[in-house]
Amino acid sequence: MQFRIFNKLNQKLFLSLLIAGIFLPAIFAHAYDLNTICDSGEWQTECDKLSQEECQNLCNQCLQYFNEQSAKIQNDLNQTGAAKKTLQAQINSINKKIKDLDYQIKQSQLSIKSLGFQINDTEQSITKTMADIEAQKKKMAEILRTVQTEDKKSFVEIMVTSETLSDFFDNLLYLETLDAKNNEVLANYIDLQKSLESKKTNLEQETTELQNLVIVQSMQKNTSAQTKQEREYYLGLTEAQYQAQLKEKEDIEKKAAEISKRLFELIGVQNNGIEFGEAAQLARQIETQTGVRAAFLLAIIHTESFRNGVFGGNVGQCYVTNFNTGSGTDLKGNPKIRVMNPTHVPLFIKIVQKLGLEPDKTPVSCWIPMYSKGVPYGWGGAMGPAQFIPSTWNVYTDKISAITGKPANPWSIKDAFLGAALFLKDNGALTDERSAACRYYAGSCSSAGLGYAKQVLAQAAQYQQDLDVLKKAGE
Repeated sequence: MQFRIFNKLNQKLFLSLLIAGIFLPAIFAHAYDLNTICDSGEWQTECDKLSQEECQNLCNQCLQYFNEQSAKIQNDLNQTGAAKKTLQAQINSINKKIKDLDYQIKQSQLSIKSLGFQINDTEQSITKTMADIEAQKKKMAEILRTVQTEDKKSFVEIMVTSETLSDFFDNLLYLETLDAKNNEVLANYIDLQKSLESKKTNLEQETTELQNLVIVQSMQKNTSAQTKQEREYYLGLTEAQYQAQLKEKEDIEKKAAEISKRLFELIGVQNNGIEFGEAAQLARQIETQTGVRAAFLLAIIHTESFRNGVFGGNVGQCYVTNFNTGSGTDLKGNPKIRVMNPTHVPLFIKIVQKLGLEPDKTPVSCWIPMYSKGVPYGWGGAMGPAQFIPSTWNVYTDKISAITGKPANPWSIKDAFLGAALFLKDNGALTDERSAACRYYAGSCSSAGLGYAKQVLAQAAQYQQDLDVLKKAGE
């Protein structure tokens, strides 16, 4: 999961660099053995000898190299997983994971350095723009002082000081020219102010991206350390011990799955929303199955669909009625645009029809109107109490069914709780709830994601107090 998270950040960084137009041609004066210079970390020393542009190009080549190597390792891991389950195969698999994590950490270092160049360029551009703004302000002040001086002269004074009629008209023309120049300088000033605001926004986004990369790198290092400990453990086993443990693990997982199905059958909740007591019982049960903290899971579902005092009280206020454009209506029949991304509609139809529902009568979230320079962006179309989009829900249907023993239904409160927990776990909720909440909402810890995470964690703190009280009362 971390590999996919990093790639997402990495792709975003590459896109921003490409748009900024700072990539150089792939071949320049220096030729390198990428296997040697990238893998050994010598690129850092080499960068000190190069210009900024050449260093960036080297960083980009190493990033591409690591991406290719990671892809090969992932392919090897998939093949190893499908092969025989032996101790040596397990150790080989762990070694490859360690190597892959090493590549990811080096990728993070390269991306952080490249983004550092970009931030530096933006800061320099902001400094220059501010200097240009000050220059324009001085020009305007000078012109206004001259105009003010001329305006104070009376008509008679101008006539007296003008030696000829031609001088008089030259004076008038001069004033008109000053006025036109002032308008031109003012327009430049306004353009520079807009440019400054845009650059400051870019700097904020770049800085946030850098913070995200540092967080990801820290997670990668922690995972690498844990994986190395796992390898040391398996190196101390014999093949017979490993096979015995593998068999024991499979037996335990089978029994746990059977127990999970039974427990879900015993928790009787409605699909139209549940109050806190039932939600707390459900969340605590799912915590034992997934490890995701009950209070945190409650806070996520609360933020997504709490309404009229129940969890899952709001599972959407719109219907998709036009399967080509993704438009539709609200629950009262009023027309609504951008209800669901058209690319998601086919999968949505497949999900609801499998559950015996009608696509144009199954509620989903409406579009929250958002515009950029007058152009709308974003879509509605999230499903159920946990507000999954169809493509994400489809990833977890089999996992949910394996636990519940029934087809996964995003509008089922139990399935929604479980699906949210599995998704949060995959996004690191067991070690970093803040980042998991960010990714649940926005895919990354952008400013919007961080705002959502702050809201969720505050709600989780309150729910944790409530759960502690319930636990104490039960004792």
